[in-house]
Amino acid sequence: MRSTPFRLRQALTLLALVLLIEPVAAAPPAGWIQPAGIDGSLIIAGGGELPASIIDSFIELAGGRQAQLVIIPTASVRADDQKASQQILEQWKKYPHASVTLLHTRDRQTADSEDFVQPLLKASGVWIGGGSQSRIAEAYLGTRVEKELVRLLERGAVIGGSSAGAAIQSRVMIASGKTEAVVKKGFDLLPGSVIDQHFSQRDRLARLLGVVDDQPDRFGVGIDENTALLVRGREVRVLGEGTVTLCLGKTAYREAEQSVLPAGAFLDLTSIRRHLRDRNQPPFPAEKPPTIEVKRGSLVIVGGGGMPADVTSRFIELAGGKDALIVVLPTAMPDPLPANQGGGFFARAGATNVKVLPARRLADVEAAENLKWLRKADAIWFGGGRQWRFMDAYEGTRAAQLMHRVLDRGGVIGGSSAGASIQAEYLARGNPLGNTDMMARGYERGLGFLPGAAIDQHFRQRDRFKDLASIIDRFPQLLGIGIDEATALVVEGSTGSILGPGEVHFYDWRTRPKPGEPDHVSLAKGERYDLKNRKPLPAQPAPVERD
Repeated sequence: MRSTPFRLRQALTLLALVLLIEPVAAAPPAGWIQPAGIDGSLIIAGGGELPASIIDSFIELAGGRQAQLVIIPTASVRADDQKASQQILEQWKKYPHASVTLLHTRDRQTADSEDFVQPLLKASGVWIGGGSQSRIAEAYLGTRVEKELVRLLERGAVIGGSSAGAAIQSRVMIASGKTEAVVKKGFDLLPGSVIDQHFSQRDRLARLLGVVDDQPDRFGVGIDENTALLVRGREVRVLGEGTVTLCLGKTAYREAEQSVLPAGAFLDLTSIRRHLRDRNQPPFPAEKPPTIEVKRGSLVIVGGGGMPADVTSRFIELAGGKDALIVVLPTAMPDPLPANQGGGFFARAGATNVKVLPARRLADVEAAENLKWLRKADAIWFGGGRQWRFMDAYEGTRAAQLMHRVLDRGGVIGGSSAGASIQAEYLARGNPLGNTDMMARGYERGLGFLPGAAIDQHFRQRDRFKDLASIIDRFPQLLGIGIDEATALVVEGSTGSILGPGEVHFYDWRTRPKPGEPDHVSLAKGERYDLKNRKPLPAQPAPVERD
């Protein structure tokens, strides 16, 4: 009979073989934030008399006439009274719905039972009423009710709540306290947040600031009465009649911040959370940036608006010739990402080994098959679109590390339009809500193939001279590079050479230009720029023709 140690060794060997065949999914990178925001939708109301538009938004998100509603009145002392509960239910029956059910208990064992949560399994919308948020937490926190609420969002439904029903939606929950908050644990429906309600009416700014000062990895949301915050995916919108105050606490590197958002204001949840993360890190960009050079390999940075034949040919040449493996990333385009779009101009130029990787979700980006192509790549091409999508997909990932290794082994990285800006250390026009903001909180970092620089594109054609100057005015340690359409800056070492019909414009404001002096240098095809010392290079002598 075989011994137990032998069987154990046999089992471990089998497990090792399984792991080789079926790799374990990698954990998200440190500091990674879900780009898509939340599952489903939230309506977070500050109490008071809610305008009809807020309830209408909730009903619409729940499915309108097909809505299957569950009302949770547990925060109220009246919830235990059957007559009062029936009155609450009758109020909700006035709105369009397919069904409406009242769900209430104060017994945690009941809340954790399969029978009790049955209405939540079919619900398309749940509304949590006002009163005391502690009553909600005491009854439901850690029970099947909480679990089913999370699953409800995962299937795309909506959860709304007012007053206590708002405060319970953040994991760090302000339970009471007129000045200093009493902090307890709530539901983790709006990640990274602390929610306060009746905000301006009860003068609660100081207590919310106190909480986010103590917990600088969370952002505070103070919501006025008659007002709500709608969160859908990553979209955040202020509804109603009052304002919402966004509070960021003091960190080791930044002072506290507050911003007051009026009705109709739009925000991006992912930007807020990324900015919050960045506030807890040393300031960026560094006061003394690294030397601007590509130590190995080369970059081809194109200003959008077309690819001249000489630029395409130069990229293929730097990749190692027509048989070199060129990996194309169309990630900056909106969904649905095209499976094979973006490499056609390389094929037309004679490239025979082009692979398009349309991965955007973390699981796909970090998949073994995706990483395999990046490990083998001789060249990577970043397509056009919106540059913030590249950061959502790649920042902090193993894929990004492998991109830098393409340069380390002497390969080439290129890109046009958004694929140009992403190559810089500082990311211009990174705001997911629009491309007019040059400096977007939460999206200031690029992939950093060209350190110490900020790159803008479509430059002369869209008259972006003042736009780029605004970044360099704020961060004069950076080198600003503006690239015209159909024009490329080819970087080898610390030398940038210009190809194409337009110009490349260089902004060096370490010594600020005086009034009347040129504020930048513009170079055309065949001219070169010393990126390390930030000055034009002498023209290269023409090749000598021999008989």
